[in-house]
Amino acid sequence: MDKKEVLKKYFGYDGFREGQETLIDGILQGQDVFGVMPTGAGKSLCYQVPALILPGITLVISPLISLMRDQVGALNQAGIHAAYFNSSLTPGQYRKALALAAEGRYKIIYVAPERLAVDSFRDFAFRAEISLVAVDEAHCVSQWGQDFRPSYLRIRDFLEGLPRRPVVGAFTATATREVREDILTELGLESARTVVTGFDRKNLFYEVRQERDKYAFVRKYAADRPGESGIIYCLARKTVEEVCGRLLQDGIPATRYHAGLSDEERRRNQDAFLYEERRVMVATNAFGMGIDKSNVRYVIHYNMPKDVESYYQEAGRAGRDGEESRCILLYAPQDVRTNQFLLEQGRKMKR
Repeated sequence: MDKKEVLKKYFGYDGFREGQETLIDGILQGQDVFGVMPTGAGKSLCYQVPALILPGITLVISPLISLMRDQVGALNQAGIHAAYFNSSLTPGQYRKALALAAEGRYKIIYVAPERLAVDSFRDFAFRAEISLVAVDEAHCVSQWGQDFRPSYLRIRDFLEGLPRRPVVGAFTATATREVREDILTELGLESARTVVTGFDRKNLFYEVRQERDKYAFVRKYAADRPGESGIIYCLARKTVEEVCGRLLQDGIPATRYHAGLSDEERRRNQDAFLYEERRVMVATNAFGMGIDKSNVRYVIHYNMPKDVESYYQEAGRAGRDGEESRCILLYAPQDVRTNQFLLEQGRKMKR
C-alpha cells in the first residue's frame, strides 16, 4: 500500500495536514526528519504511516506512559499490532511482551527512554530489524527546554550501538531556536529534512481576564457548559486541591492531577477525564503532555504559568479536533510575585 492508502485504511483520513506529507516522504526516502508542529497537528501520523510501509519495526521513544497506552490501544483497535515497554508493566508482562516482539509480532513499539539502557531491551534491539526510530516530545533532550529528561541523552548512544542505524525522526510541538539546535545535535540528526509549521491555531481564542473572584468565574464558566470538557491549570498543588474540592461541592464533576498523588490515583483520574466520567480536570503542569483527548473545549489558567512556552503547550491542549475552543488566562498581580519567587528559588538550587 502507498501512504494515502495507509492513511485512509487505518486512520480514516482522505488527505494529509500541513507538513505531514513532507516528513513522511523524507522517512520513506531514508532521510532523517525533524518536525516542529503544534499540538493537534497530527505529529504521530508522521511516523505511524511510514511505519506501516517500511519493512521491520518502528520504535517510538516517548516519556509518556499515558500516551503510550492510549496510542497502542488505538493502533490495535485499527488492526495494527503494537506494544509498549515502560514501568507500568510487571516483570512477567515485560518478559512476555519482549518475547513476542522478538518473534516479530509487533509493527510499532513504544518505549520509555529509560528502557534503552536495560540490557534485555538492548539485546532485543540489536537483533531486531528496526527501520525507523521516532523520538516523540523531542524537546525533552534539551537542557534549554522546560521538560528536560536526562534519559533522553541516552538515545544517541542507543542508536550508535545498533548494528545498522535506522532512519530517525524527531517531533515536538514547541521549540525555541536553542532547543531546536540542541535536538539536532544531541540526536545526531545530520541533514535532517525539517518542517516547522505555523504556530497559529485559528480555532483557538485567547483571552486574559482580571477577575476579583477567580473561583466564582471558573464555577460559572464550567456550570454554563455542562456538556463540555475543560482543563483548569493551577500553579500549586494546594490550589488544585482547593479548586477541585469546591467544584465538587458545587455539583460540577471535576477531578484532579498533580505530582503529589499516587501513580494509581493519577492514572484513575486521568482516565475519568479522558472517558468523560469527570468533564473538568483541575491540575498542575504535571498534567497534559501527550494527553490524547481531542475535544477539550476550554483551558483556563487559574494562575499565570511560568513562561510563554509553557503557556503555549498547556493552552494548546484545547481544540485538538479543530473545533472552536477557548483559552482563558486569569491574571492577578500576585501570580507575578509567585513566579518571581519560584524562579529565584530555582536559581539558588543551581548554584
